[in-house]
Amino acid sequence: MKFVYAAFQLSSCLPICRMIITMLAPLILLVGCAVGPDYTGPPGLSHDMASWENLREADFTSAQQDIGKWWQYLGDSRLDSLINMALENNFDLQQARSRVREARAQRKIAKASEWPSLDLSGSASRSKSGDTPGDSLYIAGLDAAWEIDIFGRVKRSVEAASADVAATVERERDVQVSLLAEVALNFIDVRSFQKRLELAQANVALQEQTYNLIKSRMEFGLAAELELRESESNLANTRSRVPPLKIGLNLAMHRLAVLVGRKPGTLNEFLAEPADIPVAPQEIPVGIPADLLRRRPDIRQAERELAAQTARVGVAMTDLYPRFTFSGILSFQATETSNLFTTLARSLSLGPAFQWNILSGGSVRNNITVQNERQKQALLNYEKSVLTALEETENALVAYARELDRREELQRAVAASRKAVRLAESMYKDGLRDFSHVLDAQRSLFAQEDQLAASNADVTGNLIRLYKALGGGWFAVER
Repeated sequence: MKFVYAAFQLSSCLPICRMIITMLAPLILLVGCAVGPDYTGPPGLSHDMASWENLREADFTSAQQDIGKWWQYLGDSRLDSLINMALENNFDLQQARSRVREARAQRKIAKASEWPSLDLSGSASRSKSGDTPGDSLYIAGLDAAWEIDIFGRVKRSVEAASADVAATVERERDVQVSLLAEVALNFIDVRSFQKRLELAQANVALQEQTYNLIKSRMEFGLAAELELRESESNLANTRSRVPPLKIGLNLAMHRLAVLVGRKPGTLNEFLAEPADIPVAPQEIPVGIPADLLRRRPDIRQAERELAAQTARVGVAMTDLYPRFTFSGILSFQATETSNLFTTLARSLSLGPAFQWNILSGGSVRNNITVQNERQKQALLNYEKSVLTALEETENALVAYARELDRREELQRAVAASRKAVRLAESMYKDGLRDFSHVLDAQRSLFAQEDQLAASNADVTGNLIRLYKALGGGWFAVER
């Protein structure tokens, strides 16, 4: 059931204006008294946001650092170029930017309700019955309406739309953070596969020399056929490691091409020349956990979504109160176009109205309950986003520190294995050891060099994941 106070058909403008001013004056004074909760930010967190649990695991400091362009700390010009390509051409990022423009347009639609609406209409018709002459009718009209936002329905809607815009901007930044980390990680994969492929090919060359040596010794009766077959098997096994590495290298290059908005294979020449894996800086400032609240786009997005949902609670609550509007209709009707805009053809309807839904089967109050529960969900999502950010950062700190330890041990193992290969080969030539010692030493050296190359990539990769976890990789750019 709805009560509607309709506008009156009026004939005198001056008394009308006085009456309207008298009726609207007390209502206008109430404009801006929005119902519903005012957003004051999320409640304080119960977690320790002053220090990291794993800060002392490696060369981390709680100092501040600008990590908006963290990839520049790795000092690789090729990586810089790939990052710039991705920022310009990546399709996921372009979609995210389009969603920002969409949200801004939606906010403008919401703000349009703050102003009166004006519609212009017109028609011309001709009717004829039997043999009588036909009659023409010309109509022109102007309709105006303005909602007087007494209880803040429009204001809360604009608040929600503005928070939605901010949340969409943060979503774009989150896409950018993930994108740049993925570009860098795939670039590290390329350099890692190139290094591992170089090591595999070097070991193939070394084992070919060993095979040829045994073959020569066998011709002089200084080696048995078993040694030759063992050497041949070892060589073939090492050669079999090369194709998977080439596959991995091509897959990483193809993935990089797609990330920067290009056809797979177009970056192969750009990345063809092998280079060292970028090295992490000696000291890594990571700030404190509280910095995540202002830096991580996903946390900022969750906070803005909470603000938007708080405003929607207010929008739902305005349905408990009447909605006031002020409308006017100015129309002209005439049978001749020359008489259309004369005084006799004019009709004016002007006045305030209200609409109040006083019986809705509980739908209004249930909608308020729905919006309140969604507000609680938004708060829970915010708190979960904070915990997820803390988890990802702590994990990245531990992974980086422990991989440093592993790399250090692998460096010692590789150095010892190289000496072992030289000693085994020398003792075999002198007849002091059989050929199995040479094979074992070569296999061990190849495996450890491969692990060391992979570990070097993991160290830098874990640093990239740390920068991502800290929220690095976005910087404010108006689009």
